[in-house]
Amino acid sequence: MSGRVDRVVRGARVATLEGVRPAAIHIAEGRIAAVRDFEEVPAGADLVDAREAMVFPGLVDSHVHLNEPGRTDWEGFATGTRSAAAGGITTLIDMPLNSIPPTTTVAGLAAKRRAAAGQCAVDVGFLGGVVPGNAAELAALHREGVFGFKCFLCESGVEEFRPLRPDELRSAMVELAPLESVLMVHAELVHPPAGGRTEGRKDGTNDPRRYSTWLASRPAEMETRAVRLVIQSARETGARVHVVHVSSAETTVLIEEARASGVRITAETCPHYLTFVAEEISDGATEYKCAPPIRSRAEREGLWAALARGALELVVSDHSPAPPRFKRREEGDFSQAWGGIASLQLRLPAVWTGARAHGHRPEELVEWLCTAPARLLGLDGRKGAIAPGRDADLVLWEPEQELVVEASALRHRHPLTPWLGRRLAGVVEATYLRGEAVYRRGGPDDPPRGRLLARTDS
Repeated sequence: MSGRVDRVVRGARVATLEGVRPAAIHIAEGRIAAVRDFEEVPAGADLVDAREAMVFPGLVDSHVHLNEPGRTDWEGFATGTRSAAAGGITTLIDMPLNSIPPTTTVAGLAAKRRAAAGQCAVDVGFLGGVVPGNAAELAALHREGVFGFKCFLCESGVEEFRPLRPDELRSAMVELAPLESVLMVHAELVHPPAGGRTEGRKDGTNDPRRYSTWLASRPAEMETRAVRLVIQSARETGARVHVVHVSSAETTVLIEEARASGVRITAETCPHYLTFVAEEISDGATEYKCAPPIRSRAEREGLWAALARGALELVVSDHSPAPPRFKRREEGDFSQAWGGIASLQLRLPAVWTGARAHGHRPEELVEWLCTAPARLLGLDGRKGAIAPGRDADLVLWEPEQELVVEASALRHRHPLTPWLGRRLAGVVEATYLRGEAVYRRGGPDDPPRGRLLARTDS
């Protein structure tokens, strides 16, 4: 970086490494050159005054389904990344499934990069996929710069991304352990009679329109059985593993115990598991369908407790939208509806609304939404903190302001989401990527400034 400061973003509440304080962030050539006292603004520098808005590092979301190429009518890079920018997210990682082809080969990764080129409002990186039969591709995908790998232990919902058997899971960990590449696992093990698909009976006790039927088809035991398998395999192989979208409090205890014994395991949860409860989901409300399912109020409170004590380290969106016809809202059939929740733009206010209700301070969200996801991906030297040398990725937001979620305000491709009509606290005012605005509340769309990231980038 040169010695010249191009821009200064200052505010009364800046989330620095030393805590929230008045500060001036000096930006040069897209990176943070220094974090100075509030009054220190070099002559000639462009000044952005955040005033009383909080200034956070740009959010990092390590679990997003953008689906392009092949299923761009579900979501795509242009719409998904604009939604991310409006939610304060400056870096996201695209999951390897739901696109055609999936990112399970080097050729599939190349197709992803071609599709994304020139479209992204924020920085985008990619995971590789682990499926039966692609073990020979894993090292090559790693060399090509994927940020980790993803696998399923149950059906993913798409034919192109098959689940691993227990022996295949262990074999994948053997391949990945020497690469130091994290394996993210959708941890559900299906066992009879729970298969995720339900058929109505005349007596109504297995009615597919009832949320209770969907919930009963995927009990918490499916998650805990899978996590035990993941822990055992990781202990035997020394691999780094990460459990995605944890829905059960019992799972968090297993993860804590394994971590304390030396297993290299981390875990995440999602805003929908921290907010919604099964007792309040109406029959036929298929916009709430996801896998694992949203569970009881007691489970939700257990997840908040696990987040507070560090058993869960990050909160990601698991943004997985689909065209309304796939959600089967008119029929209200949980057995046939696509399982996935659209929430990318709402991650910050959704988590802050729940955190505030549980007595947390706004600055605690920096770890969950910024720092920990960056650390998981090996991006913590560039992203996830307001500190010299990091990319000047920033979000200015108002924790005290509230919004009611309206379809017209959502920038992802399909607005059908269980968040519609919900009152949330926390309004994003502006998002900056490497010091340049990519979103300003009430303003026009800025040109795409996102880059395609690779783990091998300097």
